[in-house]
Amino acid sequence: MQNLLDDLTALLQADQAFISDGAILKNAVIEAALNMDARLLELLMQSETIKAHFFTEVAGALVFDKVKFQDFVSNKAFLPDSYTAFKNRIGLTDVHGDYLSQSRDVVLAWPYKDCVLEGGMTKEDRGRDEVFWNTTLAPDDITRLFEPKVLTGWERWDGEAVAVGKPAPVGEVREDDNLLIKGNSLLALHSLKVRYAGKVKLVYIDPPYNTGNDGFRYNDRFNHSAWLTFMRNRLEVAKELLSRDGAMFVNLDDGEAHYCKVLMDEMFGRDNFVATIVWEKKYSASNDHKSIAPMHDYLLVFAKSEDWRLNLMPRTADKDSQYKFEDEEGIFRVSDYTCNKSADERPNLFYPVIQKNTGEEIWPKRTRVWAYSKDEHLQHVKDDVIYWGKDGKAKTPAFKRYRHKLKNDGVVPQTLWHHDFAGNTDAAKKRTKNVSRRSK
Repeated sequence: MQNLLDDLTALLQADQAFISDGAILKNAVIEAALNMDARLLELLMQSETIKAHFFTEVAGALVFDKVKFQDFVSNKAFLPDSYTAFKNRIGLTDVHGDYLSQSRDVVLAWPYKDCVLEGGMTKEDRGRDEVFWNTTLAPDDITRLFEPKVLTGWERWDGEAVAVGKPAPVGEVREDDNLLIKGNSLLALHSLKVRYAGKVKLVYIDPPYNTGNDGFRYNDRFNHSAWLTFMRNRLEVAKELLSRDGAMFVNLDDGEAHYCKVLMDEMFGRDNFVATIVWEKKYSASNDHKSIAPMHDYLLVFAKSEDWRLNLMPRTADKDSQYKFEDEEGIFRVSDYTCNKSADERPNLFYPVIQKNTGEEIWPKRTRVWAYSKDEHLQHVKDDVIYWGKDGKAKTPAFKRYRHKLKNDGVVPQTLWHHDFAGNTDAAKKRTKNVSRRSK
């Protein structure tokens, strides 16, 4: 064993292709071996010891056992002080302790990869073992299930129908009709695909949280792999409904949100991830909770493609009330002229400015610096966009932000949604009950 180690070390050190800063690059050696690199093979065959250990003669030809060689080079006994042992040895490993970066066999394993989960949606389905159609149906039968279906039991409810307490005649389904479909979500989505594929701007999904105690009338006790399959089946077809400039919102809690994020990264692409919104779903905590009381849910937001564009929120009176100053240029608000950095961190932003009306030389505090470079400040002086207080003699400047110079007339959405902005679960239940009462 020691002779094998010594011979291999000596051979590799003789070739600069596998050396960096005088140390052998293990990963480069493994990569060359897996690629059956001719330069490495010629090098290895110079040693009879190595040749006997890693090469086998078959029909007069030498066959290189690259798997055996990779295992040997990856072993800690080989070059424990090598370049990679200290500079590249932090990373993911498989069950054998081998680094994933050294393997060509690393794949994203998908439980029930070719299966379709039914996803029970009746009261009787709660707590049952989930049904995988591939175990009960032939592939052709599953294909037929996903073909368009005839939807029956149509009712049309408009303002007049609600007033008289009975549905209006349906007639035809118009393009601007809102559809409420009761049934298996997977089959309904596939049935909608013919008419609405590529036309939907937003898909919002509020799936079972997989907690075992959800209030929905379908199974909320999937095992983890089954739940991911349930979601994948439905996200795939829902994605087909989205237009190129559309987006998907999925509402979840801590239990599965992070796993669903990984799943959607795979399906939509990481570049199409928009944000994770934190929604404060309660206005008060449950003081009898056994651990840390949950107060929020997550909304995972993914765009269909790069064509997606953000819509701005309408400006509120609160936002407009900040514009309480006015000069000959127009109405403006003021913002801080400094930022929270020290002079040691950003010395280029630590310089004196001259008070416009008193001529006094003013410096920021040592714990802060100006928010603008000296050239930017001089331009601000020239443009007269520095505010020196109502009397013009303030010792700290502020920046004028004029209302009419806003680049847009809206507000960029944020990732934190408070219950007073987006509502809460208690209010949602009350509204649902009121709607239910009015429709009876």
